Amino acid sequence: MKKITTISICFVVATLAISCKKYLNNNSYFKDRLTLDKSFNNETYIEEWLANSYSFLMGINADVASKGFEPFNFGDDMYYGDRDGAYDPTNVNSLDYNKFSLGNYNEGFVQSWNQCYEGIRSATTFIQNIDQATVISSDRKADYKAQARFVRAYYYWLLLKKYGPVPILPEEGLDYTQSYADLALPRNSYEQCAEYIGKEMVQAARYLPQTRGQLDIGRPTKGAALATRAKAFLYAASPLMNGGKVSMDFKTALVDDKGNQLLSTTYDEKKWARAAAAAKDVMQLGVYSLYISPFKTSGTVTNPATVAPPFHAEYSNKQWPDGWANIDPFDSYRALFDGEVPASGNPELIFTRGQNQSSEGINVMVVHQLPRIASGWNTHGLTLKQVDAYYMSDGADVPGKGLEYGRGNGTQRVTGYVTDQDVAGGKYKPLASGVSLQFANREPRFYASVAYNGSVWHLTNESQVANREKQVFYYRGSGNGYTNTMFWLRTGIGVMKYVNPQDTYENGNIGKVVPKYEPAIRYADILMVYAEALNELNSSYNIPSWDSSQTYTIARDVAEIHKGIKPIRIRAGLPDYSEAIYANSALLRAAIKRERQIELMGEQQRYYDLRRWEDAATELTVPIYGYNTLMTSTQRDLFHQPVAAFALQSTFAPKMYFWPISIDELRRDARLTQNPGWQTYK
Repeated sequence: MKKITTISICFVVATLAISCKKYLNNNSYFKDRLTLDKSFNNETYIEEWLANSYSFLMGINADVASKGFEPFNFGDDMYYGDRDGAYDPTNVNSLDYNKFSLGNYNEGFVQSWNQCYEGIRSATTFIQNIDQATVISSDRKADYKAQARFVRAYYYWLLLKKYGPVPILPEEGLDYTQSYADLALPRNSYEQCAEYIGKEMVQAARYLPQTRGQLDIGRPTKGAALATRAKAFLYAASPLMNGGKVSMDFKTALVDDKGNQLLSTTYDEKKWARAAAAAKDVMQLGVYSLYISPFKTSGTVTNPATVAPPFHAEYSNKQWPDGWANIDPFDSYRALFDGEVPASGNPELIFTRGQNQSSEGINVMVVHQLPRIASGWNTHGLTLKQVDAYYMSDGADVPGKGLEYGRGNGTQRVTGYVTDQDVAGGKYKPLASGVSLQFANREPRFYASVAYNGSVWHLTNESQVANREKQVFYYRGSGNGYTNTMFWLRTGIGVMKYVNPQDTYENGNIGKVVPKYEPAIRYADILMVYAEALNELNSSYNIPSWDSSQTYTIARDVAEIHKGIKPIRIRAGLPDYSEAIYANSALLRAAIKRERQIELMGEQQRYYDLRRWEDAATELTVPIYGYNTLMTSTQRDLFHQPVAAFALQSTFAPKMYFWPISIDELRRDARLTQNPGWQTYK
């Protein structure tokens, strides 16, 4: 194959917190033509090339961001109510929630395909040429090469989640002097893609360090590579990709240009064992643990004293990790996301892009969550289904859970409201006066995540003291309730996750929002991967570790499943599941799905989970419920009666399992096939 030995470098690297060193200043352009030999024997050019390979991870390829790039935060748990304007296929910002929910994915979003392959090509060139460098040490070369290998495999992981099976480019790259016909590549099968990602991540892990310092927090570690591998294997083991029967017509229709099926229609249990072993590889590193905040006997308004969970004989008097006697479950969860804990001080954070300060980063998402009194957009909210998923503080279901869908046990929702006397007597903490008792006595993650009607927003960065510590109601006419503008919550339920007590958007100043670290992959997710995969096994398997240093015996061992679930439950101040649930794989499967829905809310997991489980056709077709936002404060009983949200639509069609491939990409590659149900130009 003929190599291209001359390149024209003219790029600008997006802001990326992978180092304190600025790899490429926005005013610095390479306008000269450089040979690859020159490029890879100049330290500055080497680092800039690596930075360019990273740069495509930003924007639409972020894992957690606002909906301008990542609408996947919004499955049946979250939604956004702004951007209700006319559809413009040339403008990514024109995609509103309802259009997306109905499968109208515009060209702005599907460009993730091109951006990923740009990153793959850049990283491949780096991998092919870095060994010839003589200006950096062999250790740095090995680390840089491993970083590029991780980045390349991560792009494939992003593609696999969004588009399903994709073409894997040849290791030696493509000879762009050939004709389009000669350059055409078919889609690989899902299993081939997952295997490729797994092998590449093992190669990267061999040379990546165990940890990075704060200044290099956005660079991958050994754990980041192995964790991505575990997630890729989990998806490959899941029903949609592993013989599930719900979407069989879709699977048989998803083929390459030769008619070969790209999703397995036969079940292979060993894939679950492979996923469990991959998760155990991460656990065995001994680097990660769940973040916990210590128990506080006293506190402040913004960092209150610990509200201890209801007494439980098994957990209340034991120290972490066997119990919650010395931890603060609420703060342990809130501080993970609100910017309070630096990334280097968070033992749970496995991979992050750092403080994503892009135009659609997490800080922008928080602006859309903040109420109008903080100059926020007041448009990102939660569904009632998500709110009801959270447990009561003793681990029981909330009264009325699932009643609207015919899934409940007939129990009616709680009535009544918190009184001034209740607050003075310390009852129902942290609820303020006038709050519905439907929100009382809920688990700590609820209060860290849900901006319920009457919740208190601290807003300590507001310049005027009078504008701080504001109780916000979503009744019509309240200033934050229903209006004839876009600035209201369609369900009457807001989002508190990611919000720091200091945050405000006063005078449109994004600097008053505390920077947040993106939780792209965290340890709680890997623990649940381990538990979920083990639960699906009926046989025992011997699986070698990632480096072949040992062999795991992988089976449905309840003691091992406990390791993946019990710490998360205790950290949340909840008792572990009963042994009866652990003994029944169907009951435990349902419990794990619910635990993922709660623990990972707002982290772009639910959207994909529903699809890989083949649950989307059930969960995304039921109406979205919320509270009756047309009611005023004088009609508060009517407000708190659940109704279908008239402004939000929901549906699911099989074509929505994967994103459409753009017509332009189909024209470029004659062997590329479209995902079933989407338009093709052929």
